[in-house]
Amino acid sequence: MENPPSWPNLIGGLVLSAAIAGVAYRRESLSPSGVVGALLSGTVMFGLGGWTWGLLLIGFFVSSSLLSLYRAGEKAGLAEKFAKGHRRDLGQALANAGVGMGLAVASLFGHRTLLYGMCAGAMAAVNADTWATEVGVLSHRPPRLITTGRRVEVGTSGGVTGLGLLVGLAGAAFIGLLAATGAWLEVRSVPTALCTFTGSLIGGSAGSLFDSLLGATWQGIYWCPRCEKETERPVHRCGTVARPVRGFTWLGNDLVNFLSSVVGALVAAGIGWLWLGDLGKICR
Repeated sequence: MENPPSWPNLIGGLVLSAAIAGVAYRRESLSPSGVVGALLSGTVMFGLGGWTWGLLLIGFFVSSSLLSLYRAGEKAGLAEKFAKGHRRDLGQALANAGVGMGLAVASLFGHRTLLYGMCAGAMAAVNADTWATEVGVLSHRPPRLITTGRRVEVGTSGGVTGLGLLVGLAGAAFIGLLAATGAWLEVRSVPTALCTFTGSLIGGSAGSLFDSLLGATWQGIYWCPRCEKETERPVHRCGTVARPVRGFTWLGNDLVNFLSSVVGALVAAGIGWLWLGDLGKICR
């Protein structure tokens, strides 16, 4: 093991995660299982990756939680369309942070700079998607399906707006700034910091768009015959079993989020390789 875990980091990650999860639970940003997910993801990423990795997770969670509360009353009517509400559960925690957790474990065996850049791309993807969703649904212009440009109802999977795309780009840039700061403090290399920011920005944006693409094509979408509404839930909020209308039933929202973070990580890795020239430079 090239980079053994630090016990102070592990303990600090657990304590910090518990504090943040406790506040989030009281503010109803986390469900009970979501608290478990926050403890697990925070301890792994902070404890194994270090504070720079943990900062990416905190930046995503705090910013996305605050945005979920922004004009929450206006967004309440859309809850029936989405697979889950604003209280994140264990599945959402693992979907959003699972790639980062896996990369933090891999960092114990070397290639920390490359893996950190990939983690930044993954977290930028889920952050961009969350920001785009939370703010994009408030757009005064109707969303259009990303595949055909057809106008669709607000909250429809795969629907995008100009406001949502712009805010998603800002969400990726936000994680990119955090990641670039962490990269510079760790290796004192301006090119590496700029590369990390660029990888986060482009990787995060690509991952967010991939999320919308899956939402418009392969994600399982259902129809509630009682309420006569489209939903991402196999069982609608009214308790009625919804019938599948398109996509694959096994491809739910959590898996879509996870796959979008994989895309963000892979794009960031590719940009790192192209920017810095070879893996030897990235993996020092």
